[in-house]
Amino acid sequence: MVMHATVERVTRRIAERSRHTRQVYLERMNRLKEQSPHRSSLSCGNLAHGFAACNQGDKDTLKFMNRANVAIITAYNDMLSAHQPYEGFPDVIREAAHGMGSVAQVAGGTPAMCDGVTQGQPGMELSLFSRDTIAMSTAVALSHNMFDAALLLGICDKIVPGLLIGALSFGHLPAVLVPAGPMPSGLPNKEKQRIRQLYAEGKIGKEELLEAESKSYHSPGTCTFYGTANSNQLLVEVMGLHMPGAAFIHPGTELRDALTRAATEQVIKLSKPHGGQLGLADLVNEKSIVNALVALLVTGGSTNHTIHWIAIARAAGIIIDWNDYAELSAVVPSMTRIYPNGQEDVNAFHEAGGTPLLIRELLNAGYLHNDVETVIGFGLDNYAQSPFMDDGRLSWKAAPERSLRPDVLSSAAEPFAPDGGLRVLDGNLGRGVIKVSAVAEEHRVVEAPAVVFNDQNELKAAFEDGELDRDCVVVVRFQGPKANGMPELHKLTPYLGVLQDRGFQVALVTDGRMSGASGKVPAAIHVYPEALDGGPLARIRNGDRVVVDANHGQLRVEVGEAEFSAREVAQVDLTASHQDYGRELFGWMRRAAGTPEEGASFFWTTES
Repeated sequence: MVMHATVERVTRRIAERSRHTRQVYLERMNRLKEQSPHRSSLSCGNLAHGFAACNQGDKDTLKFMNRANVAIITAYNDMLSAHQPYEGFPDVIREAAHGMGSVAQVAGGTPAMCDGVTQGQPGMELSLFSRDTIAMSTAVALSHNMFDAALLLGICDKIVPGLLIGALSFGHLPAVLVPAGPMPSGLPNKEKQRIRQLYAEGKIGKEELLEAESKSYHSPGTCTFYGTANSNQLLVEVMGLHMPGAAFIHPGTELRDALTRAATEQVIKLSKPHGGQLGLADLVNEKSIVNALVALLVTGGSTNHTIHWIAIARAAGIIIDWNDYAELSAVVPSMTRIYPNGQEDVNAFHEAGGTPLLIRELLNAGYLHNDVETVIGFGLDNYAQSPFMDDGRLSWKAAPERSLRPDVLSSAAEPFAPDGGLRVLDGNLGRGVIKVSAVAEEHRVVEAPAVVFNDQNELKAAFEDGELDRDCVVVVRFQGPKANGMPELHKLTPYLGVLQDRGFQVALVTDGRMSGASGKVPAAIHVYPEALDGGPLARIRNGDRVVVDANHGQLRVEVGEAEFSAREVAQVDLTASHQDYGRELFGWMRRAAGTPEEGASFFWTTES
């Protein structure tokens, strides 16, 4: 296999850029690895506290250092459909661990909020910072020096990045992520989209809309559109941090339970008491990070990961930026059509051959690094196989020779598009990203007067009053990390989609997020410097001519430099976004947040 020259070049550049930070990180992890198993350092009182609630058999096992204790970090809750299946996972894991002569304990839980529930609500302004809260809670759970390995139970938007960031602080330990799988397909995505737009136009009522939404999101499991949650699962699998083929197996099935048992057995085999030498730090390296970025781009995945994977990489001492994404996006093909980049869902993708077929295609075409360590051994080609039950036993078979749904999953030789559809935008309005996978060619360049909003709720009123029935670039500012936690602005999508369907040229520019549901309307998102920092968006005015040019990577306002820089910076009272619904507790996170291209984290910023 010959690696694609651009993928090779970007990987080398990242490794060189990260040389110092990666070395410092690995030195830390090696020091910790030399000291483990940490349980041996505990006093008798410490250890007695650690296993006080265990049965006698587990106590006897944990008294010795030659048996593994597996930490279960769970994001289970009943309200989040993707995570509700995790309720029964600890029992499956404990049984599997006992079968290996080891022990598994729930070491801690992490918060797991649902962006689908908080969309357009005050709680959404906590969403981004929940990622770093999850990272910290993962670190707290692992801080007891009781554990030799970790199983990370999480799926959705900020949860998988948070779990990984936290676990990488304990990267000397092996860790496996354990998915729970998507719900069965519900209302077709095209119909769901149609009903949402009818509601936005006032042509149907809330009862009809709720009926449609309830048919879309209808059972335990991950939502089936290709948003951030399912992007998480695919990227993690391509990094070799799942069991092969585990991402999109339905919850509550024999195969799902078998994969959970296998993950438990495998993480125990990787532990030091069982002779394992590699921790999570060894698996998350420059090559596996690039593999994740390639997988994101070829599938048109969530733009949230232009933020989250930067933060994950930084947790492992690896520095990536948007130029790396853009350079890879220019050469990797677009190989999937999954909603919102098509009409089918992840279940159709899985039925087509799914992640195993995708990995094999990308390996053969030289877009993925094969020479990486994974949780099941060396070589990503181990992941070009699909799990199945064979007379009650878990087995794997090679991925199909070709896609079983070529309308959903293509080959690398005959892709849907020659590039990954993610672009970086630069200009006198700042720097941002745009995903054009689902944007028609005729909508990729928009030049129109600005209509400026300081709050996403203002747009609905303007739409209903007919103020937006024209070509326009909608600017929604003061939505960045420091302003109000950078909420996702999905509630704007139906209104903008209606305007586009009416024949208007329309685009969105914002320092907020659109993320996994970015669709047919061109959206320049994650723009920074954000308005609260006095960025250019704080100087734009209604009627200014704005250019959003995805083809040439431009984001600019057609106002003379002297005039524009002399304008007064807009000031907005954000008190309402800084208090109530718990938002007052997150003020220090807002103030310390880095830029989106730094991962929008308060852990790592230019200043730190």
